[in-house]
Amino acid sequence: MGDRWHVEVDRRVCIGSAMCVNHAPDGFRLDAARQSHPQAAESDADEKVLAAAEGCPVEAIAITLLGGGEPVQVFPPED
Repeated sequence: MGDRWHVEVDRRVCIGSAMCVNHAPDGFRLDAARQSHPQAAESDADEKVLAAAEGCPVEAIAITLLGGGEPVQVFPPED
């Protein structure tokens, strides 16, 4: 069994560029107001979802690794 991620979009920051949908159409969707939403709050680790987060022009997407202990920030990287 692979890693599981929690994917969240900060809709206060999202500008509706749809870059996330272009990178990971199975991972994100836009609503009627052109705000991004993850298709599922928790999912298997997916390189396309990571590419979507990395490609977001305003870094509105956060990915956290779920597991046995404290959640670990995957993106954006912690300083």
